[in-house]
Amino acid sequence: MDANPLLPDLDAFPDAGGYVTIKFMTNPVPPSTTYDVRLENSLLKPIEGTAEEEAAKIAAQELYEKDPERYPVPDNTIEYEFFMTEAPSEALTFKRKFDVFNSDKDNEETYTQKNGAGEGCIRFKRVRAYESAWFTGSGAEKYDDEVIIAVHDGKDGLRQKGAYYYPIVQKIGIRPQRTKNINIKKMRFAQEEAKRQTDFLDMRVADPTEENKAERDQYRTAPYGKEDDEEEEDEMEAEGTSQGGGTTERRNDAESR
Repeated sequence: MDANPLLPDLDAFPDAGGYVTIKFMTNPVPPSTTYDVRLENSLLKPIEGTAEEEAAKIAAQELYEKDPERYPVPDNTIEYEFFMTEAPSEALTFKRKFDVFNSDKDNEETYTQKNGAGEGCIRFKRVRAYESAWFTGSGAEKYDDEVIIAVHDGKDGLRQKGAYYYPIVQKIGIRPQRTKNINIKKMRFAQEEAKRQTDFLDMRVADPTEENKAERDQYRTAPYGKEDDEEEEDEMEAEGTSQGGGTTERRNDAESR
């Protein structure tokens, strides 16, 4: 019926060089006859481990690598906090902020809340904690098995007509955090866990910085990212530049950000 060239969407590559697909093992919202549009614009925030937890993981990994027959495979479970807006209208507003054709996308008045600094934002409320049940893939394998395909008709003025592909770096299945894990943390890390829990996320949408763009643009010429020797050369060049003039100015810029 139709034919389309198969092309990489180089303007849509993230700074990781590909995308992560996440599958909920259970329904994240109560059953309903109406689709919840908030799911399209929800957020997952990884939970950072405590220093004690990270040290335990490193020790377990070292023991396993040293003697895999004696020591079990270390637990590499990733924990998340899941957030959604309280109203579907707020989720749609958040989605419109990313629409390059929306003339109001940069309008401050479209934000629905104010953050602690008095700036406009869209607020996401914590729903529950999740953990990874399984995960597969890596940056080195992102073109091996499957990619995401989106067909564009060429009428948006941004892309020519074609079927564009988007690499998948990793696939993850997540489930609600297990009760036994929660109980353990209540007994051992109750106070620390309370400090780490985030109740709300106030989100603002901004254009990428030049540094962000540079990180993404490397995949235009290097589909798998820079090789280790190239990264070392870049670091050496950056170090050489920092030893010359302008060091104070760059340091002040970093502090101001």
